Amino acid sequence: MVARILVIAGSDSSGGAGLEADQKVIAAHGCYGMTATTALTAQNTEGVHGVHEVPPAFLRKQIDACLSDIGADVIKTGMLASAATIETIAEALAEHKVKTIVVDPVMVATTGAKLLPTEALTALREKLLPQTTIVTPNFPEACLMWKEYSKSSQDQQPPEKVSDFEAFVEKFAEMVPEWVLVKGGHCPFTRDGNLAKTEAEKEIVVDLLYRRGTMIKFESPYQSSRHTHGTGCSLASAIACHLAQGVDVPEAVRLASRYIEAAIRTAPGLGKGSGPLNHFHSIYRLPFAPGRFVDYLLGRPDVAPVWHRFVNHPFVLAMGDGTLPLESFKGYLIQDYLYLVHFARANALASYTAKNIRDIAASAAIVTHITREMSLHITYCQEFGVSQEEIENTEELQACTAYTRYVLDIGQSEDWIGLQIALAPCLLGYGAIAEQLHSSPDARKGAAENRYWPWIENYVAEDYVAAVKTGSELLERHAVLQSASRIEELVKIFIHATKMEIGFWEMFSSS
Repeated sequence: MVARILVIAGSDSSGGAGLEADQKVIAAHGCYGMTATTALTAQNTEGVHGVHEVPPAFLRKQIDACLSDIGADVIKTGMLASAATIETIAEALAEHKVKTIVVDPVMVATTGAKLLPTEALTALREKLLPQTTIVTPNFPEACLMWKEYSKSSQDQQPPEKVSDFEAFVEKFAEMVPEWVLVKGGHCPFTRDGNLAKTEAEKEIVVDLLYRRGTMIKFESPYQSSRHTHGTGCSLASAIACHLAQGVDVPEAVRLASRYIEAAIRTAPGLGKGSGPLNHFHSIYRLPFAPGRFVDYLLGRPDVAPVWHRFVNHPFVLAMGDGTLPLESFKGYLIQDYLYLVHFARANALASYTAKNIRDIAASAAIVTHITREMSLHITYCQEFGVSQEEIENTEELQACTAYTRYVLDIGQSEDWIGLQIALAPCLLGYGAIAEQLHSSPDARKGAAENRYWPWIENYVAEDYVAAVKTGSELLERHAVLQSASRIEELVKIFIHATKMEIGFWEMFSSS
């Protein structure tokens, strides 16, 4: 079952932080996201221009609605807005017996706006943190929490060394029952572990994960970027996703940190202020919907003209209206028989290289149809006084050899899907051509006088239609597993193979 995440947080109208960022992270990690909104904000990359708190009673209805129906594997909280909101959330999660909770104590926005009043920190510590699996403050947030909880009159100063940072986290963690992750993006260090005093000295960022005597340090390269809006929200959501998928806390933090590092590095550069991250940096963005690869392929601007030349070639149209010279058709049948020998070899090769029995059987079924098709060729040729022996002793023409060896070469040098794509113009094209000719009113009107009509009917027959369906399903099933760059490579193979088909028609169109 898909991992389920309920995010209880505020909304960011600009989409870079809050619920909007959380949903993007959850989608990017293949999980199912739900939301319970604590507050609405009017904000953008330059600042927060207004906050409208959702009444706690209505927030409770949102939480109950999600947990009583779909349920959640992990709860992630963000902006909590007030003490009353925190108390409502804590009560709801306790009653629903939620086991895994990630708390991102959103207190101050990246732009500097205060998002959680100081008086709410007591409710956070007493009501919510005792249920929390991991809390993820950045260093300034941890300092504010520490000052409030310790009743200290002095502000915590930035650590001069990584060892000072570790000492602070160990001290802070005494107030948290389980894991605490203190993020160090606000206090980068030099490579040798000293606090960076200038921009040029900033080399590494250290995040510290701690629980019960276990300190785990995560280092990442410092990135000088203004595009860090929603970093905390996104990191906590990524941790929640990995926890929901069964990963332990240290590994979840490690994976989430790497995700955020790349999201900052590849940020799209939006906004005038602190811009949003690239939440989808590791997602394949295929240009077609699942099950629609063939439609997409044939409709591409670089494919469509070539495909049109193939299925509307003068040789094909002359076959449809019966005006094709008999010698042209006989020559075509002989060369097509020789082609089908290699077409069968290629499908047998596809069957051999397939990795599961479903694909093995599918390619084998296509070979079975090819055998029937070749028998029909022999019958045709006998009607025209050409024997099977004569067919098999005929020399392949260059276009036939070039096409078949191209397909077989793809089968040897490319992967399984590459071979399937090289075979596709023949399989799909003959079906499309025959359907086009068979459904033409003019062609059907002259069917009785057209000596080539049995050839057309062969490719609209039930077994060939089934073969086309099998081949199409093969393509659809595997196309969605490819990267966007691999799709582009496959398109080039398809175009070249289609041009080879056109070259095959050209051998006989002027005979």
